Amino acid sequence: MNSNMSPDSDGGSGTDRQPDGRADPIQIAIVLYPGFTALDAVGPYEVLRNLPDVDLRFVAHEPGPIVTDAGILVMAATHSFAETPSPDIVLVPGSEAETVTAMADGPLIEWLQRVHQTSRYTVSVCSGTLILAAAGILRGRAATTHWIAQDRLKGFGVEARRNERIVRSGKVITAAGVSAGVDLGLHLATELAGTERAQIIQLIIEYDPQPPHDSGHPSKASPAVFEAARSEMLERIQNRRNLVSVPKVLWREMLQRLRR
Repeated sequence: MNSNMSPDSDGGSGTDRQPDGRADPIQIAIVLYPGFTALDAVGPYEVLRNLPDVDLRFVAHEPGPIVTDAGILVMAATHSFAETPSPDIVLVPGSEAETVTAMADGPLIEWLQRVHQTSRYTVSVCSGTLILAAAGILRGRAATTHWIAQDRLKGFGVEARRNERIVRSGKVITAAGVSAGVDLGLHLATELAGTERAQIIQLIIEYDPQPPHDSGHPSKASPAVFEAARSEMLERIQNRRNLVSVPKVLWREMLQRLRR
């Protein structure tokens, strides 16, 4: 990894090589934390695992089982943050009720700040964008996130792109809600392996969306559907831990502003 890059650098890390001249695999770290949304992580994973020469790992504070947001599905972290000090790509999924808890997680935020200095790409899906924002990675940049969370970006100095599914700002790439993670994966596959390989992967996973309804964005949903979805989302994101987590996040952001 190129260790001379600043936290705000847009350049990617160079390609390391083994003694026999072969390039090292591209290391992709997908962050897991309690309550993350499964498809935010699994969607990009299903795309990226089809790339040649990748070291794909799920990372958390320590290896082991992590329960997703519905409390039913359990996934496993394969590596710890400490075991993954300089991934080429770091991907942060979102959550329904636990996004702010992750934003207030000091060790996670500090790890993101460190690995962003040397990453080739730092990316997020859904409300994972807010976690990158809490780490100061998005300040002064444009980004997108789930439609329910767009208004929260401004408080972190981020320009919200409400109508864009994928937004790239330098080496930082953000995706809109949940299902946009598949699009993000294909975007990265194109960057890493070229258009043809990305198209091959798209065909392998038969990603050919033909939904029975065209209501996947607030601009397309009827007023009744929008209000019902909004009410349900606001109910889902309720979390008593926010009484502690929100002040932590606000306090950290205030200190960063004072230091600047």
